[in-house]
Amino acid sequence: MGKTIIISNRLPVQLQIKDGAITATPSVGGLATGMKSVHSGGESLWIGWSGLTNEEIPKKLSPRIDEALAEHGCAKVDLNEDEVEGFYFGFSNRTVWPLFHYFLEYSEFELHNWNTYKAVNQKFADAILESASDDDTIWVHDYQLMLVPQMVRKKRPNIAIGFFLHIPFPSFEIFRTLPWREEILHGLLGADLVGFHIYDYERHFLSSVRRLLGLEVSLNEIYIEERMVKVDSFPMGIDYKKFSSAALAHHKRKETELSQLQRSIANHKKHTPDTKLLLSIDRLDYSKGIAKRLNAFEYFLNKYPEYKEKVRLIILAVPSRSNVPQYRLLKKEIDELVGRINGELSTVNWTPIWYFYRSMPFENLITLYINSDIAWLTPIRDGMNLVAKEYIATRTDKTGVLILSEMAGSANEMNESLLINPNNFEQIADTIYTALNMPKAEQIARNMILQKRLERYNVEKWANDFMHSLQNHQTTSRTNISRKLSDDLMNTMVTTYQKAKKRLLFLDYDGTLKGFHNDPQKASPDKELYDLLDHMSAQKNTDVYLISGRDRDTFTRWFLPKKYNMIVEHGVWISTQGEPFKLLEKVKNDWMTNIRPVLESFVDRTPGSFIEEKDYSLAWHYRNTDPDFGKQRATELTTVLTSLIANDNLSVLSGNKVLEIKNSGINKGRAAQRVLAEDDYDFVFAIGDDWTDEFMFQELPKSTLTVKVGLQKTQAKYFVENTKKVRALLKKFTTN
Repeated sequence: MGKTIIISNRLPVQLQIKDGAITATPSVGGLATGMKSVHSGGESLWIGWSGLTNEEIPKKLSPRIDEALAEHGCAKVDLNEDEVEGFYFGFSNRTVWPLFHYFLEYSEFELHNWNTYKAVNQKFADAILESASDDDTIWVHDYQLMLVPQMVRKKRPNIAIGFFLHIPFPSFEIFRTLPWREEILHGLLGADLVGFHIYDYERHFLSSVRRLLGLEVSLNEIYIEERMVKVDSFPMGIDYKKFSSAALAHHKRKETELSQLQRSIANHKKHTPDTKLLLSIDRLDYSKGIAKRLNAFEYFLNKYPEYKEKVRLIILAVPSRSNVPQYRLLKKEIDELVGRINGELSTVNWTPIWYFYRSMPFENLITLYINSDIAWLTPIRDGMNLVAKEYIATRTDKTGVLILSEMAGSANEMNESLLINPNNFEQIADTIYTALNMPKAEQIARNMILQKRLERYNVEKWANDFMHSLQNHQTTSRTNISRKLSDDLMNTMVTTYQKAKKRLLFLDYDGTLKGFHNDPQKASPDKELYDLLDHMSAQKNTDVYLISGRDRDTFTRWFLPKKYNMIVEHGVWISTQGEPFKLLEKVKNDWMTNIRPVLESFVDRTPGSFIEEKDYSLAWHYRNTDPDFGKQRATELTTVLTSLIANDNLSVLSGNKVLEIKNSGINKGRAAQRVLAEDDYDFVFAIGDDWTDEFMFQELPKSTLTVKVGLQKTQAKYFVENTKKVRALLKKFTTN
């Protein structure tokens, strides 16, 4: 069993250089806490930036820093000031962060920053590659390192890689504005498992993959070349025991052991026992909606003036990215708002807002949590928001009310809180009123459910669930899919082919011999393909059949002069050695006049779709439509058609971006069996790319060498990645 390598922008330790000495102390952050079980259990290594630039580290101290980090199971990636500026403050926090939080107006698309981001991601990837072996497990974290999975995958194609995004993934309409959108998606798809906090982010990611990359997505699985990437949601928890234990310990402290903040709040409650405290804790970030919250609080006091002098809002804004212009402007706006509201509404005995712009030690956070009657957390957009969970964990008597923005990821698993739209001041004011008047019995009932859930799904379980899912994916992904046709297997197959006395080959066309085209009529054979088929057909004791869902007229035009053997319309027509097509099955087409209007109505309502009319079937193509919309329409059309044709001996066949209505019981497998019965073959081969070819794989004898094109669940024994690999295999068949 290999080691686990964790990669994040920052290491879980704080470095300090003082008087030529190096000290390294563990961080207290959510990720550092969450990864404790993974990082401490067994052999592991954590790679990241130390927080000190190359310019800040004296050369003679660099080896000592490595030694200090090694004691904590860490290794550093060296970054200079320019790299930190372009990679972290530039692309990560002035491009990705605002864009992924739906603040498009703040996003900067600077080529220089993008190039720096790529270069730094490569540095992280190189650091991984220096330390990793193929049996290791890699877990990459967050938006600063979205290119790393693919960079590692290029060098180590068989290594297990997981990626987790700790911020929201935006909708396709937002994400598509990023100039380097395809590169980001390809970077993430280098992982075997891509994790998000909630299903909404997962859904947005899958939609972008379908629409921008055109990759096949089945439920939460993405098929890319010879791999399958799984996408799933894992809501991050907190160290529940840490917060609940700290709260219990706080209640047991003697008066002489209290901090200054504890004494101040205790004194306030003693002199104003009826005053309710509302708590707001956030990093100072425009995504947190602090300014809106202040305006909403003013609106509440004006709508419910009876609560003036009876409520107080505590705002703790933790400094963040103060060198980014938007953050400096935001601080100025909040400072001015607090000053104006306090100036207009304060009385001699009452200041409506207590405002702190600072970080607070853990003990003081606990003090604020347990003394606040209401936690009011209303981000405009937030990946998770762990403060909401921390507040609930500290309510040891199970009282207190949580008002939470429905835009926070944690809202999905905290429905017992009071959920609000952070932009709706009327709703916010009424919700604060409800919270202030909520009976204790109701508070306890709500918080009991929340606490049980948070205690059960804590941060350790989050980390372990992700790792187990990654490991399970590694062991099961290949068992559900056919075996890759490696060079050794291919050579064995070619040897068997050459030794055979009588050979039979069934070759699908679209997606197998030739790639797909938006206009099916333009996917005509090229010279290389003609030459290949000529060589194969000319071989002695070899019967080659092109077997396709294509219409008779198209194949007549393309291939009849070549005298190839052909089966078209999924087994309706057959042509051998250049003879005109003849019916292989008894079929009818009188139903087509009734079904065509239904397809036409869907064409009218689905831009980019079109109808292909064959002799005995109708096909509705949606390759040129929006992928999500086309898939939705295809599902709808399948439902409509299934009810219409229930008693007409017809069936709906779902192919690659096409629905085809045809006579039941007619398929490629049945046609292939008829051909097989006409002679005694000791080598039978079938290859195809979509569900219509599964009939061949299922119905031909078990001794048949069946090959699927593309990485999908299939009845075929083997798979190859693409049409290029198909032609390479067939060329080997023609080489003595």
